[in-house]
Amino acid sequence: MVEEVQHSTLRGAAGIVETDIPARLDRLPWGRFHSLVVAALGITWVLDGLEVTLAGSLAGALKQSPTLQFTNTDIGIAASAYLAGAVLGALFFGWLTDRLGRKKLFFMTLVVYLTATAATALSWNIATFALFRFITGAGIGGEYAAINSTIQELIPARMRGWTDLVINGSFWVGAAIGAAGSLVLLDPDIIDPDHGWRLAFLIGAALTLVIFFMRMWLPESPRWLMTHGHIEAADRVVASIEAGFARLPPTHDLPRVRLRTRRSTPLIEVARILIGRYRQRTWVGLTLMAAQAFFYNAIFFTYALILTDFYGVPADHVGWYLLPFAAGNFLGPVLIGRLFDTIGRRVMITFTYTISGILLAATGYLFMEDLIGAETQTLCWMVIFFFASAAASSAYLTVSEIFPLEMRALAIALFYAFGTGVGGIVGPWLFGALIDTGSRVSVFWGYLLGAMLMVIGGFVAWRWGVAAERKPLEHVARPLTFID
Repeated sequence: MVEEVQHSTLRGAAGIVETDIPARLDRLPWGRFHSLVVAALGITWVLDGLEVTLAGSLAGALKQSPTLQFTNTDIGIAASAYLAGAVLGALFFGWLTDRLGRKKLFFMTLVVYLTATAATALSWNIATFALFRFITGAGIGGEYAAINSTIQELIPARMRGWTDLVINGSFWVGAAIGAAGSLVLLDPDIIDPDHGWRLAFLIGAALTLVIFFMRMWLPESPRWLMTHGHIEAADRVVASIEAGFARLPPTHDLPRVRLRTRRSTPLIEVARILIGRYRQRTWVGLTLMAAQAFFYNAIFFTYALILTDFYGVPADHVGWYLLPFAAGNFLGPVLIGRLFDTIGRRVMITFTYTISGILLAATGYLFMEDLIGAETQTLCWMVIFFFASAAASSAYLTVSEIFPLEMRALAIALFYAFGTGVGGIVGPWLFGALIDTGSRVSVFWGYLLGAMLMVIGGFVAWRWGVAAERKPLEHVARPLTFID
């Protein structure tokens, strides 16, 4: 006997449901609800950008601190510790996100992030600084899985790509704020630099409290609710979203999906899906994530060191050079992000990866030959990362939409962990060591390695990428619990 639940969902025996919830979410026009989702989720990346940029621009102050007295290698170790924490945090919290829901993990990861960031301000040596940065990274790693899966599941299919890219790109709004903040906090005429870097981390922690209020109204993902047997709750969430629109077409002719609900997905099944059914997609995801992680983390975490060690830029002036760099990174996803939904994923991912690699190789050559100054170098970075920012965000977009709903957050975490582990942790350490040699040739070879990885990523996207633009998630990757 089948019982009707509200007007769109049917429940059968043995945990089987038939629902049009995905179609109802995808048919919605852009509205206030979607703008609030972008604001509530994007604010996290703004604060992450603030956090990471402060850490990068504070490199000179950390070296000059009478308490810490860091070397370039110590700076690289601290950056790698942050990324190592992000790897482990992504895996643990990503697993929990698929089991406990998207919304619960929002607050859990925020507590970790806030506490560790505040503790960083109290560091007294490289060991404590690296430890607190490790825990901070764990909180951010968990955020990546929960937020990217939520974006995919709440935003209509025809706008999913651009929205995902812009939210991930909002990291650079925070980067700009962090760069501007460093100009004040590291100005010896305003505040003792040894106190300024500590205050920077405390301010970042205090601002994190804003996120709690931003997310109070954000609902649990209806897609997650329906697959975990909470179909009535899912239906209520969608109905409340629909209530915000004055007029919508009738729902009686919308396509339905028929699913068998489950509480969790065994890890052995996740592994079987990744290396079996979707082996080719796994290869694409790993390549894209590793390439952009090395490219970004190697360059960004040592950006201040290049300016101070090779161009003689004072540590308290680094923020001026980070501002245009951040602008290029943010404008890229905003201005060309829509093309990922119109021209398509494969074409745009291939283009942005390849052009980023080519431009990096060319700029690295000019740097090696000492043909450019600090200002020209910054302008080159601005152009390179206009495209590279969209490329990096598209890697997260790819891995969050090409795998089944039941394992989405864990899949994001696994690929983020691999990419960050291979490219992110090694990158800052390697570039820190290359910069320590004082050789422009050595640094150029590091740039060339990053360029080659991006070009390879572009080729893989063109050859094996998935054309997921404007398609419902359930069509891009059929749910594991789908019933024909």
